[in-house]
Amino acid sequence: MSIASLPPQNECHEADAARGVGRVLVVDDHDQARESIAAILQHAGHQVETSPSAAEALKRLESENYDVVMTDLNMPGMSGIEFIRHLENRPHGAQILMVTAYASVQTAVEAMRRGAFDYIEKPFNAEQIETLVARAIEHGRLLDGGLVCDSSSATEMANASSSDVASRGGLASPMIGESPLMLALRQRIAQIAPTSETVLITGESGTGKELVARAVHAESNRSGAPLVSLNCPVLSAQLMESELFGHERGAFTGADTSRTGRFELADGGTILLDEITEIELPLQAKLLRVLQERTFERVGTSESINVDVRVLATTNRDLQEEVSEGNFREDLYFRLAVVPLTVPALRQRREDIPLLVRHFQQQAAERLARDPLTFDASAEQLLLDYHWPGNVRELQNIVTRACVLANCEVVQADQLRPWLIDAESDASEAVSPDMAAGVSLHEMEQKLIIATLEHYDGHRAKTAKALGIGIRTLSGKLKTYGYAPRTKDFSKAA
Repeated sequence: MSIASLPPQNECHEADAARGVGRVLVVDDHDQARESIAAILQHAGHQVETSPSAAEALKRLESENYDVVMTDLNMPGMSGIEFIRHLENRPHGAQILMVTAYASVQTAVEAMRRGAFDYIEKPFNAEQIETLVARAIEHGRLLDGGLVCDSSSATEMANASSSDVASRGGLASPMIGESPLMLALRQRIAQIAPTSETVLITGESGTGKELVARAVHAESNRSGAPLVSLNCPVLSAQLMESELFGHERGAFTGADTSRTGRFELADGGTILLDEITEIELPLQAKLLRVLQERTFERVGTSESINVDVRVLATTNRDLQEEVSEGNFREDLYFRLAVVPLTVPALRQRREDIPLLVRHFQQQAAERLARDPLTFDASAEQLLLDYHWPGNVRELQNIVTRACVLANCEVVQADQLRPWLIDAESDASEAVSPDMAAGVSLHEMEQKLIIATLEHYDGHRAKTAKALGIGIRTLSGKLKTYGYAPRTKDFSKAA
């Protein structure tokens, strides 16, 4: 099966992406604030440049590429909103973050409508900035890798293939693949998108669930309104409620200003709740009410707010199993699963692997400013035979790694095999607890979790990813086991 090149894609910085960091431009007229943000991001490993005005930043963007542009709202000469308006009409490839002490629904919605990824209110701490920039970089990487697409990108791809054309307006689903499963998924999206029904999108990590959600929004009657997303696993229970519904000043310690929640920001549009199983049970009850009545209260007030929002939710877990184990409300499950969509794993659509490889090869060639590499027949067959536990995201990483590290124009299977074998070996070692007969499922779960945690030297994020659960879920289970990090005491709780 021959692997040829595809049309060029957006540029990014390959070496930085491989390390999980990126190039950031900080735009703020206040010297102290600008340098403070830059110092925080540099400490996190990012390459940071600064600009004291939006006008200067626009000049930089004519010749420089950035992964994230972080701009203040209230600046003399050209405000943050005006800056974003200029960027809206320019090809720049960066994710836009707005920093403001003057947040309002109108400002935030306009910023997001014009392409901003998110906003953050002053005062904020280093962790909040690092988390937001990391999310923005990851989002940009997914966009660049064909896993996520915004409305404008979807429109540009409308003529890519006649099989992609949806029934409404001829808008295409921006997904790579011509396998029967992908064609069926596109068809289902075309049926679902024009409605306002709630959609539950399931699938393994790395399959492109967020891509599907964005395709549903892009092809809907709400495509002109914001699509506001929330990554549920990264927030604590208190922060989750505030992010969803907003809060009033003084509602809790640290709430120095009022904040507009994601539901309010998404009014008239769509909200995407990514990995919804990570929302804790008490908050699930409040979310259920919003789905039923389309009304909620900000934290710290009893005043009800009505919204017109379409809800999309994703999960990489079996929600019915979560319900049976008491981890997820059954009534909320039925409210979410009005229209279910399942995104196939890459191993279920192996015939799409050559198309994806071509796509990632060309991307890497553009980023590295050199001719695309080719994979010989043995390498292609190895990729086709591999089981891809990390799905499309893992394939992208492997192809990118090969393009960065290869010292020849043709990549052979022997160059790729160690990376794949290591991945399979790691998974095998990490999930091989004692399988003695008579051990209860609860004990087996504990052994599995502890074995995986030990394999990753106590690194909870890697452990949670390997097990396919959220960090908070992992932490909760370790707490029940009586896990003490300093002594590595894994004794069961009484």
